[in-house]
Amino acid sequence: MKTRDMILIALFAALTAIGAFIKIPIPPVPITMQLAFVVYAGIFLGARKAMMSQLLYLLIGLIGIPIFTYGGGITYIFQPTFGYLIGFLLCATVIGFGVDRMGKVTFLGLFAWSILGLALVYVIGVLYLYGIVNVYFGQVMTMTAALKAGLLPFILKDLIVLVIVAWTAVRVYPRVKQVL
Repeated sequence: MKTRDMILIALFAALTAIGAFIKIPIPPVPITMQLAFVVYAGIFLGARKAMMSQLLYLLIGLIGIPIFTYGGGITYIFQPTFGYLIGFLLCATVIGFGVDRMGKVTFLGLFAWSILGLALVYVIGVLYLYGIVNVYFGQVMTMTAALKAGLLPFILKDLIVLVIVAWTAVRVYPRVKQVL
């Protein structure tokens, strides 16, 4: 692997970590930059390097560096939101896979692959939330309640983030790819 690739992988892992702490306080759910950086990783790095950037982010957090929203360490796997972090890994990878295969990078193409990536984040995140609350915490949570807690408050703002990311990425993609 080239040094440049390792730097880019580390950069997007760092951006993902920083993105969790950049918040725009809009009620009822603040907007963070984390999803944007995950999607940008998929768009600009391609599937393999985007996957490695998100895997690096997960590993750094799981070894105890407090880069997740609520800290870090191996016990973070018991957080109800950990499934969304796993979803980020798949999201960046799938978006990178799609962009790698796009003939011409277009807004609609980027947005469509981003929607697919976001869907994976929500499927894994909501299922993990449902499972951890019911199994680990021993509480009863219906799937409807999991959707209400883990999807509905966030979906609109995440779709807006995807529009902004696709719109900006399509404009800078040709220049970024010249450098990368």
